[in-house]
Amino acid sequence: MTEDLPHILVVDDDDRLRDLLQRYLSEYGFRVTAAIDAADARKRMGTLAFDLIVLDLMMPGESGLAFAESIRRSSRIPILMLTAMAEQDDRINGLEKGADDYLTKPFEPRELLLRIQNILRRVPSTPEQTEIALGESTFRPDRGELMKNGVPVHLTEVEAALLAALARKSGEVLSREELIEITGAAGSDRAVDVQVTRLRRKIEKNPRMPRYLQTIRGRGYILQPD
Repeated sequence: MTEDLPHILVVDDDDRLRDLLQRYLSEYGFRVTAAIDAADARKRMGTLAFDLIVLDLMMPGESGLAFAESIRRSSRIPILMLTAMAEQDDRINGLEKGADDYLTKPFEPRELLLRIQNILRRVPSTPEQTEIALGESTFRPDRGELMKNGVPVHLTEVEAALLAALARKSGEVLSREELIEITGAAGSDRAVDVQVTRLRRKIEKNPRMPRYLQTIRGRGYILQPD
């Protein structure tokens, strides 16, 4: 089953290289999702689970270094950094920001493949919980799918990303700022509140007295599954 294959997120603004890596790694038994920049990657990470990130260092907007550093604040997902900068200081800087390995461009795809395989062998297998129970509802963070009494419930892209972020941190309080950063959602803190209100209507028996998606005053939100 393809769902059992390691899932890699390739983040690179170079269309040609991104497409080449997606095809090449797919041929060698990986599921591959591509993102054009850090903002695009955050949206995909909000709804999908990945085993490793192949991350370009130099991208428009948020750099790969800044993105890697932000990932490390909440995740231990392995990061393999790609860059045309081959100086030792650049490599050390990348490793300090959270990269697990570093490969300079141009590179042989075979070397990239071997480095990915080596990283994944070193990482202990900790499969993500595939289904979150929320009373009459169940949620699949890896697919962004919500079911209620066996019937699919429509989630917008932002709702799915928000619920997935909370589900992956079940029992932990996430601030509005963290939720904006993780999901890549545009807008203010108030925009997060609006999305939470909409989610409660879909998962709570009484949205005014939520059992699962709770507000922690002054801190943010927490998901408390069954």
